[in-house]
Amino acid sequence: MVLQRNTDVYIWGWGRAGQQVHILPSWTTDTVSCTVSGDARWKAKVSTPDGGGPHTIKLQSHDQYLVLNNVLVGEVWLCAGQSNMQWSARNNLKEIKQILPTINNKNIRFLQVSNLAAQAPQDNIFDQWTECNPTTAESFSAIGYFFAERLQTELGVPIGIINSSWGGTSAEFWTPKEMIDEDPELIKNALLQKKAPRKPHQPGVLWNSMVYPLVNYGIAGVLWYQGEDNTISYSGYDKLMQTMVSSWRKAWNSEFPFYFVQIAPYTYKYDVPNAALLREQQARTALTLSHTGMVVTTDLVDNIKDIHPQKKKAVADRLADLALVYPYGKGAVDFQSPIFKGYQTESDKIRISFHHLQGDLVVKGKEIIDLFIAGEDQIFHPASFKLKGNELLVYSKEVKKPVAVRFGFTNTSTPNLFTDTGLPVAPFRTDNWHVF
Repeated sequence: MVLQRNTDVYIWGWGRAGQQVHILPSWTTDTVSCTVSGDARWKAKVSTPDGGGPHTIKLQSHDQYLVLNNVLVGEVWLCAGQSNMQWSARNNLKEIKQILPTINNKNIRFLQVSNLAAQAPQDNIFDQWTECNPTTAESFSAIGYFFAERLQTELGVPIGIINSSWGGTSAEFWTPKEMIDEDPELIKNALLQKKAPRKPHQPGVLWNSMVYPLVNYGIAGVLWYQGEDNTISYSGYDKLMQTMVSSWRKAWNSEFPFYFVQIAPYTYKYDVPNAALLREQQARTALTLSHTGMVVTTDLVDNIKDIHPQKKKAVADRLADLALVYPYGKGAVDFQSPIFKGYQTESDKIRISFHHLQGDLVVKGKEIIDLFIAGEDQIFHPASFKLKGNELLVYSKEVKKPVAVRFGFTNTSTPNLFTDTGLPVAPFRTDNWHVF
């Protein structure tokens, strides 16, 4: 396994009620002791050193003795979500399949959490840590592997990646049920999820079995790629994510960073731009929830009819860029995609400003794809543009008195406006008009 470095981590288990448990990690001469409770549980806090290993941890209680071998200390991240986080070389992702024979790094460790649902919070999982090699990497999250590889190279310490993801699952399943039950809007949206034999369908059941058992385990942060299954209830997604992330942080008693991927362009079978509206909700979460960041994927899709884009390494690298700045303090400029900040009407033009943008904007091509402008009649026309450093000036001969701009605001849009560091600008709209 890998334990989180330079912090206090919990080691816990079960034993005979009333007996003492003694824990001796090889990186210290100090023994940590605790007493088994009346319901046979014990938990002890152990201070970890800087990255390194392998170490051993010896545990003894009366006549029981256990040694944990090959323990590394480094950085631990939890990956969660649905299929785009879950997918691996076994799902024919060419980027990782091609390099699979060369993957062999004992300083990267995987913990794959089994796809099991439960009606009540579980105490344990029955999965094991493994070393990173061609066999274990084949079935592990491609994003998780590429993220770990990047961090291991940049930080020079062991990296542990826990993958707790399940294809086709909504965020309600990953949120404690009592948090859903407290809010009528969240209850209503959860009921929109359709039953299917290949996945659970009730709030909280994956929190219970695939997250709750990990809560005592020290982590540096969470990576999240999910949202496709919540396009049916897009309007409440920001509230749902605020609720879910806050509940996770409360359970861990940690304001850990939570970095997520905005859903990719895809031909959803809706008569309305549900995906665009959900992306809008995701951008709202990124701007209002502390220690979060959003990876935009509009330029990483090779086929808008495939809900599983092939390009997972670039997604992982963008997540790693966020993590390297916080919590690891690696300085960077324009390391995340710009998100719409505000607009100002200037005669027959509208000036757009952005969060997270210090450098210049760049257009790859002559015209900006899916850029539209409208007047008070709410009829959108293809727009022309001028770049003014880190601001965008939008106008059209068809609209003399503009009041609104939309950029990439469709389910399938793959627009071409970027930062000069190569990151796509997040889709946006300046209006709040009815979009049906």
